[in-house]
Amino acid sequence: MDAFAEHERKLEAPEGFALPDLGGEPLEPRAFTSVYHDTAGRSLAHAGITLRRRIERGRSVWQLKLPAGDARLELEEPGGPGAPPAALESLLAAHLRHGPVAPVAEIRTRRHGALVARRGITAEVTIDEVSVMDALRVVEEFVELEVELNSGTPKQLDAIARELEKAGARPTNGMPKLFRVLRLPADDATPADPLDALRGRLRRQLRAVLADDPGTRLGRNPESLHDMRVAVRRARALLRAGEPLYTNDVSFLTEELRWLGKKLGAVRDLDVLVDRIRAESQDLDAGPLLRELGQRRTRARSSLLKALGTPRYFALLDRFADEIETLAPSGSGATLDGLAGAQLKKLGRRVETTGADASDDELHALRKKGKRVRYAYELAERDKVVRRAKAFQDVLGEHQDSVVAEAALRELATAGPDRAVVAGRLIEREHAARAKARAAWRPSWKKLRRATT
Repeated sequence: MDAFAEHERKLEAPEGFALPDLGGEPLEPRAFTSVYHDTAGRSLAHAGITLRRRIERGRSVWQLKLPAGDARLELEEPGGPGAPPAALESLLAAHLRHGPVAPVAEIRTRRHGALVARRGITAEVTIDEVSVMDALRVVEEFVELEVELNSGTPKQLDAIARELEKAGARPTNGMPKLFRVLRLPADDATPADPLDALRGRLRRQLRAVLADDPGTRLGRNPESLHDMRVAVRRARALLRAGEPLYTNDVSFLTEELRWLGKKLGAVRDLDVLVDRIRAESQDLDAGPLLRELGQRRTRARSSLLKALGTPRYFALLDRFADEIETLAPSGSGATLDGLAGAQLKKLGRRVETTGADASDDELHALRKKGKRVRYAYELAERDKVVRRAKAFQDVLGEHQDSVVAEAALRELATAGPDRAVVAGRLIEREHAARAKARAAWRPSWKKLRRATT
């Protein structure tokens, strides 16, 4: 299976638009047809995923595009018109649990453009003349520009995009062609009330889980797993913070989310630990330690993949969707600012009882409460407070990562004297990291508290 990380900028342009002189070499013109597939409920599109079969010069390939942070990961497999290749279909198990994919749109594209190389960046700048088909009939046409990175940094694409805007192009939100054609309902409506806002935030977490599920199964980008875990954690925190708004008993859902979070966390924690030890051991031979951790990660990932294939996981996804839509208003009159303030008060009370010699467990408990504050203020859309809460959470997160790293190093050190020496040196460095975090968390709390006044 071929895989490519795709960084691009999309713009729209009027018919007949010509590229300005960008100093590039002309690209060979292309013409291809893309048949997009999705489930009956448009599960892929709602998650920001595209699956298509592209036919060009008699060659047929299937392409699956997955969210990957600020980029998209494109996977490609040859295959005919019958069904997606098994290698791609297996990544979409969460989306196919209610039925297979089928064609939802056919788009024909005529593409020409230039390969631009300047200031350390190489990018393909193309004009796509797009025709949306209904059988043999053209039902819609539009022109789209793409600036796709070949080499360099994604931020450098912005300079080229600005030149295209000066020539008459218009920026877009980066929506893929298919999403323009399907015209999915917008997700930017103003919430009718606090409970409606909570539902909207919870829907985003469910979509994030479904968006990152295929990438987590694939395992090529650790950020997919990280983002999926964050969405699960954020969902649990939102349900907790929003309890005054609804009357439902969501305890079973939160326990199932906890189960999924633990499965994801077992792998993610090892990713963090491996990265931490690798960064701290540039002058040490940490190979034996890293190999042992790699084996543990393999076992944890196998357990995760097994969980993602169970009826329990699919039932969790269905229950999550149902619970969001059936939340019944409590009529409490609680406001989003009030809910966020309540979480802040809980954190403040815990801070007041936390001494200078607080245990590691006490600081870990502070971190968890800080995370709840952050998510509650996200719900209230108080960006400044969210930034301060994240900083507070990050300081204590560094402390907890150090605690976990030292415990793992002490265990690894028992395997032999060669490991013990390296582990001992790394433990010394963890002590220094922890002391730095302990000195920083209280000033970070004060900044957070000031941001709320």
